[in-house]
Amino acid sequence: MRRILITGGAGFIASHLTERFLALGDKVTAIDNFNDFYNPELKRINVNAFLAESAYQASYRLVEGDIRDVQALDDAFGDGPFDVVIHLAAMAGVRPSLESPAYYFDVNVNGTQRLLDRIVPNAAKTRLVFASSSSVYGERSGEAFKETDRVSEPISPYAASKAANELQLYACHHATGLKVVCLRFFTVFGPRQRPDLAIHKFCHLIDEGKPVELFGDGSTRRDYTYVGDIVKGIESAMTYNFAGYDIINLGRSEPVLLLDMVRSLEKHLGKKADLVFKPMQVGDVPYTYADISHAREVLGYSPSTSFDEGVRHFVDWYRKQKAFSLTS
Repeated sequence: MRRILITGGAGFIASHLTERFLALGDKVTAIDNFNDFYNPELKRINVNAFLAESAYQASYRLVEGDIRDVQALDDAFGDGPFDVVIHLAAMAGVRPSLESPAYYFDVNVNGTQRLLDRIVPNAAKTRLVFASSSSVYGERSGEAFKETDRVSEPISPYAASKAANELQLYACHHATGLKVVCLRFFTVFGPRQRPDLAIHKFCHLIDEGKPVELFGDGSTRRDYTYVGDIVKGIESAMTYNFAGYDIINLGRSEPVLLLDMVRSLEKHLGKKADLVFKPMQVGDVPYTYADISHAREVLGYSPSTSFDEGVRHFVDWYRKQKAFSLTS
């Protein structure tokens, strides 16, 4: 049995991880502040099954608190020491970060430091798996993004905070010996995806017959990655042998045209989108493309869910939760 701490533990990716770990017989402590970046009730739905299931009473615990809060961290680490800390908690989103950069740095950088302060006393026995982002690569085009590429030109405070986190974590590794794996996620999607993200937002608008605003001419591309493949990548990152600090891309390495994303949603919803084209927004990148050769080599990572199949799974989930909300 492994003892695992997940920060941001009520979120989209975290809920899938928790399902997996509890099924394996691990002990999971989750910490989440249930902020109102999106409807916190959606996050409560994510964890209700774990809290209600009697079989999980001894293996799952939820701490409601902020990673900047010393008392909340003390409470969470009362379940430690942990074999693995999976650090997903962050203020996310490129566009909102342009409006509140100081807040983003406070949560993402200062919050991470307070978490590190709790981990370091057990650094020799703990591995930290950190959720970084493809946003650190900045504005690029053409070639695949490699972990060795320069990431010194982020174009949003969110991206800059994630790049700062990677440096912060390297410094901690160098000073304390803490093993750290930074996973650069490329546009994760699937059931329970945050409602502010494009696939979820567009799905809802198309379903409701409302206009869908596309920024640019529809030719932007994203390397969408299904959440099940991300979970497998995280699992492997928890156990593989490495020197002590690593950065790994987790994507599909198959960028999808924005208009093709819309067409896939239309197909699985059985409805047409009313498209409205708008100018590109500040902070948005036109293109993401993960080189996953390093992940394949060290993690045995091999994403198996196609984009269209992932959209089908998402739409199936969307319809089920919509039906539930209408009848509950």
